[in-house]
Amino acid sequence: MFDLKFGIIGLLSDAGAVVLFVLAILLLFSIVSWAIIAFKFGYIRKSLKESKAFLDYFFEVYSVDKAFTKSEEYKSGSLARIFRSGYIEYRSFDGKGDSRHSRARIALAIKREANAENKRLASLVPFLATVGNTAPFIGLFGTVWGIMTSFHAIGFTQSASLAVVAPGISEALIATAAGLAAAIPAVMGYNYLTQKIGVIERDIEEFASDFVDAFFNEP
Repeated sequence: MFDLKFGIIGLLSDAGAVVLFVLAILLLFSIVSWAIIAFKFGYIRKSLKESKAFLDYFFEVYSVDKAFTKSEEYKSGSLARIFRSGYIEYRSFDGKGDSRHSRARIALAIKREANAENKRLASLVPFLATVGNTAPFIGLFGTVWGIMTSFHAIGFTQSASLAVVAPGISEALIATAAGLAAAIPAVMGYNYLTQKIGVIERDIEEFASDFVDAFFNEP
């Protein structure tokens, strides 16, 4: 029968309070990181898909009224949301004022919504970078503490036998592994998400001017 004293549960049961606290922090970081990765992956994937579908329709009809109606189907698409903000600003003029002033106001509304959309896309993602940068060092703190525990045990017992040093070394190795286990997915998730966010941001920058022109160049 498997002896828990030789398993992870046994190692944790013998770990000191400091190492357990370090492991609890790393576990919390890992759980939050995976939750952010799952949430942002779905959010950004849906935004990319709906933005592409809306853009295809936009260039097909090139009618702001039809595009606005169609944009209701793509509420998760970044480009659709930005277009809607420009359309609402466009309709608020209702033929009043000169076109240059209207163009400037529409461009401002689109820029304001684009900035807000960029913030929505990037929200929570910096936490992954924080975990990726700090988790190894938090794990290293647990490692150092575990080694200190081993040296303290050697000094207390006047013996360097395996039975004396093993608990502290085990704590140290677990803390190191936990730090890496929290950091590696966070870094990979951060790099992936920032790359996809960059694609959306470039699309926003590229097509913002097309949206403005569309309001003044309808067939």
